[in-house]
Amino acid sequence: MHKRETSKIILIAIAIMALMVVLAWMTGTSEPDILDVPETEQAEQPVPDFKAIEDTTEKKKAFFAYLRPEVEKQNDYLLSLRHYLQTLQRQLAAGNSLTEDDDERLEWLAGEYRVDQDLPADAQIPKLLNKVDILPVELVLMQAANESAWGTSRFAQQGYNFFGLWCYQKGCGFVPARRNSGASHEVAKFENLSRATYTYMRNINRHDAYRELRHIRASLRRAQLPVTGLALAEGLMNYSERGAAYVNELQNMIRYNKGFITE
Repeated sequence: MHKRETSKIILIAIAIMALMVVLAWMTGTSEPDILDVPETEQAEQPVPDFKAIEDTTEKKKAFFAYLRPEVEKQNDYLLSLRHYLQTLQRQLAAGNSLTEDDDERLEWLAGEYRVDQDLPADAQIPKLLNKVDILPVELVLMQAANESAWGTSRFAQQGYNFFGLWCYQKGCGFVPARRNSGASHEVAKFENLSRATYTYMRNINRHDAYRELRHIRASLRRAQLPVTGLALAEGLMNYSERGAAYVNELQNMIRYNKGFITE
């Protein structure tokens, strides 16, 4: 009887150890890929009721406290992609070939950022480096404030859309109240703040309408100068029908709110 109980204990211990080995293997092989879009811890939390904050200073502080961590996380992600591309570029320059995994990642990035997928890798990478780059925190925050009325719009409150992003499939978002007759676009609705911010940054980084912004940014990079919101705002002429007036407004907002942004 005693031997039988001992055998059971040994078998249970072996089973537990085997399970621990399997879990350790699964954990060790499930590290996030570099292409996995990051999400902040608060991404799916309800948007704060900014309209209920009557004091303007407190409202701005709350707005920046909510959005800034997300913007910084997405910028960190863009920098990690950029460093990865630069590593591939150095490998090719040294005469080394890319791995199958690297080829697949490069193909995905080319599709995601609208670079010709038929180009050879050494031609794709410079084009990707022009697009895969940060957007200054102050510029993103001021666009978000401008487009969402400091987070009080229903698109921000109900769909995490702080950037006035449109979508074109029926049911993909909110039907705007003042949509022109015959128009079919909707204001996009997102499942969380991370996905909304990622989509906004990708839009700026790949859309032809913002080619000038990317040109300004690349010029600053070559000159080893800071990439600032005031400089890149010049490339957002096509973001709004207001054109130059919109750019000027963004720049004035950056200057006026500098103290809040840098806190």
